[in-house]
Amino acid sequence: MSGYYTPPGGLPPQSALMTGRAVFTEAYAVIPKGCFSDIVTSYLPGWEATKLWLIARPMSGFSETFSQYVMEVGADGGSDAPETEKGVEHVLFVTEGAMWLSLDGQEHELAAGGYAYIPVGCEWRVKNGADTALRFHWLRKRYEPAPGIALPEAFVTNEREIAPVAMPETQGRWATTRFVDPADLRHDMHVNIVTFQPGGLIPFEETHVMEHGLYVLEGKAVYKLNRDWVEVEAGDFMWLRAYCPQACYAAGPGPFRYLLYKDVNRHARLGGVLGR
Repeated sequence: MSGYYTPPGGLPPQSALMTGRAVFTEAYAVIPKGCFSDIVTSYLPGWEATKLWLIARPMSGFSETFSQYVMEVGADGGSDAPETEKGVEHVLFVTEGAMWLSLDGQEHELAAGGYAYIPVGCEWRVKNGADTALRFHWLRKRYEPAPGIALPEAFVTNEREIAPVAMPETQGRWATTRFVDPADLRHDMHVNIVTFQPGGLIPFEETHVMEHGLYVLEGKAVYKLNRDWVEVEAGDFMWLRAYCPQACYAAGPGPFRYLLYKDVNRHARLGGVLGR
């Protein structure tokens, strides 16, 4: 299995021609890998030797359920108090380096491909376990409890330990690495890895209520987003609001793979006067 694309940071040279592909519309946004420069990094209280690209956050009228960070932690960096907001669950996915992770006092080591689910109420710490940079995705969502449903448990795994599940009648050209059983109603979000082999495609326009964050880990494709066909490649991020029509065709010479977020398994909240 190939590596995972990670932003190199820095800045484009002054001699570079501005040929970006960034777009923000009423239904979707595309942040190309060229936008991941040091000029748009940020820092977080309680984190040492760490910078991040904040690529998704709840926005009223757009995508409202999650935030997503691309984290870069230097040697000896990390945090003993990474989350300051109550009621939040997390997924961490390592793309480069070595992560030392403590979950309620149990210690874990995660390499590239490592995946951790951290539920509400879990005490956790994270440190860079090597002299080189640690890079990972951090997804955050406010957990929605449901009557009679227990809280999910923390777990740590690696995508290499999980066999991808092929979509029916695709001959393996479209498959999903599922870290959580879709029928497990304790979970109100899924963060999976979707893989298309060359020539694989979504042969219809998916149009649904689930919001998406899609970070391209490897390869390239042509993606249909709302009314537009958009070329994407490793390092690009697609951010989709509810009901944005979507389809894709894996057009490159190798696999096309992305980390996918979606919200699932809960009632739609009813707003307005009657819903209060």
